[in-house]
Amino acid sequence: MSIKIKVSLDLRRLINHTEVVEVNGSTVGECLKHLVEQFPLFGDRLFSKQGLLLYVNIYVNGENAYPESLAKPVRDGDEISITNVLGGG
Repeated sequence: MSIKIKVSLDLRRLINHTEVVEVNGSTVGECLKHLVEQFPLFGDRLFSKQGLLLYVNIYVNGENAYPESLAKPVRDGDEISITNVLGGG
């Protein structure tokens, strides 16, 4: 099963400045695990010991994966997008 992960511009330095990475998995969590296996430094930008970091947004085919996030099922040809929540005052 081939899933594309599209990474926001601010995170691409962690994946050799590539916009899209192909991974395998049947859930978002499995796909992200496969991404981190390919690019270990990316793991610290996605996960803490408690799970997915709060300032990371995950979208599947343009729709927010929250609240399922890691458990959300994906199918061959789906696209996962990863963005950081930006805040400020």
